[in-house]
Formats: sequence, structure tokens, C-alpha cells
Amino acid sequence: MKISDYSFDLPKEQIAQYPPEERGTANLLVLNRNNQSITHKNMQDFTDYIDDNTVVVFNNSRVRKARLFANTADSGGRVEFFMLNKSGDKSWEVMVSKSKKQILNREYLFEGGARGKIVKIISTNHRIVEFDVDIDDDYLNSYAHIPLPPYIKRDDDNADSERYQTVFSKEIGSCAAPTASLHFTNEILDKISKKGADIAFVTLHVGLGTFAPVRAEYLDDHEMHYEEFHISDESASIIENGKKNGKKILAVGTTSVRTLESSWYNGKLIRGTQSTNLFIKPGYNFKVVDKMFTNFHTPESTLLVLVSTFAGKEFIDRAYKEAVEKKYMFFSYGDAMLIE
Repeated sequence: MKISDYSFDLPKEQIAQYPPEERGTANLLVLNRNNQSITHKNMQDFTDYIDDNTVVVFNNSRVRKARLFANTADSGGRVEFFMLNKSGDKSWEVMVSKSKKQILNREYLFEGGARGKIVKIISTNHRIVEFDVDIDDDYLNSYAHIPLPPYIKRDDDNADSERYQTVFSKEIGSCAAPTASLHFTNEILDKISKKGADIAFVTLHVGLGTFAPVRAEYLDDHEMHYEEFHISDESASIIENGKKNGKKILAVGTTSVRTLESSWYNGKLIRGTQSTNLFIKPGYNFKVVDKMFTNFHTPESTLLVLVSTFAGKEFIDRAYKEAVEKKYMFFSYGDAMLIE
């Protein structure tokens, strides 16, 4: 199939620029794969669709404040750095703006008095920058910005520091939030437990590949970026026992889906830290996930291909069309979908 088969029209005003005023109040579109029905609900109704025969799996990755600004030491020009990964004690792999001008050995002045210098050019806009101090998460929390996705056409504000994180975020490392989980409050989590459902947490650090456009014309020619994930023995046991006892595994977010599907082998989940570039596309046979909770995804994206593979492309096409007609809000800060 072609990636162009996964396109749809969306008015710009339905791309959410801010989260709902109150967390946990978004619209919820419920898709039933058995009878092909579409029901309009609210996040407060989520627990009506789970019971003691359900295991709910969340991604507890935490977004790193990764957008850092500096001035060039020679001319004072302003440059944006996206901090990707530490590559040494005092060096980072970064993405840079105005990349043609960011040449080897160019020096920069960062907030807080830190200085940095490009010591390696990796590709067009990827660099290795060596700093004169340790740029750790404490420094980034003080001086860097939340990396809102490119379709949010505004600067981040103080509210984003809390609203672009899940209430259970724990392990720092993501370039973007596992946005399906942004809808959950502590109160909803309590209701899940009171319904007798099991809860398990996995960790997948969302990479910049989540925003990378599919440049290949055909799905089979697209190669996913690798992303690191971790499954603890405790969570693996909860999920495995759930499968063994016939419980439904409800994965919250495409990141949880890819984590579970990537690590399932001979009826077991592989424990520990791993990485995956799994591209779930038509023909894929789901081994673990029985239900999925997700946001509305961008046109021609691997995420839209994933949910279409899970629910059926015609069903998702119909659901998205109805969501547009009903003025649902889309993407990271938008409304949600539950696929049974």
C-alpha cells in the first residue's frame, strides 16, 4: 500500500493548540470492532469499558526539556539546539537550526554561563556539541523548553511543563509525550483499580522519529527509527498472567502497543532494556494487544497506519471522518479514541 492512502482532510482549527482546560475531560470516540459501531463519549466514561478482566498498560516515560537556545560566541546569532542524547561526560548529540552555519569548532554561549563547541558533524542538522560543564536534567529543567510538536504553532508556556507530561511520568528520556496517556488523571487511575482491572507500566522513550515524515511512496519501503524501551519483571508478570488467564490487554498509546508487540516471544515478554524499529502495517498479526486507547494521528503517519492495521482501514477512515464532522480536536492535545 501507499502512504498516500492514509491521508485525510482536517480543518486547521481542529488541530489542538492547547490541552483541554481540565485534564481528563476530552471527548472519547469508542470504536467496537465486532459490530463496527462508533459511540461518542467522554474521558469520564472510560472506565465503563473496562472490568476485572482487563489489564491496562501505560508508558511512564517522561519528556525531557530538550529545546535549548544559545548565541554564537563570534556574532551573537541565536541558534536552537534540540538535545537528543548524551554522547559523553560533557557532550551531547543535538539537532541544530540554521544548520549550514553551524560548522566544526563553532562556539556558543548558553544560559547559565555554559559554553559549548561543535566537535563533530554527523549529518545535515545533527552535531556533537562538547560543553564546559555537565549539561544534566537539572540544568535542562532550569534553562530548556518543553519540545512541543511542530503542528502546535506557539511557544511553550509554564502550563506545558505540567500538561505535556503524564501524571505518572517517571523515567526521563522522551523527545515527545506519550500523548494518549495525557488524558488520564489520578482519579481515573483510581477508578480503573476499583473496577478490578490490573495496571502495568512499561517505558518507551519517544524519539524524534515520531515526527519524521514518511518519505517512501510505499509502506514496505519505509524504515522506522529505533526507540529504546524497558519492561520490568513486575510489569511483564502482570501482563503475562493476564494473557494466560484470558484477560484483555488494553494498551494506552501506540508506544505501549509497539513495546508489547516488540518484546513478545513464545508466550513471554522479554525483560529489561531493548530497542525497537517495529513498523506495524497491513498484514501484521497482533500477538499481545486486544484493545487500544489512542489519540487522533496526523495524516500519512506510521501511527495512523498502526491504528488502521489494528481496527481496519475502512473503519478508521469512517471514524476519522465522523470525528472531523463532529468537531473533535486532533493530535497531541486533542481528543481520544478507544478501540475495542
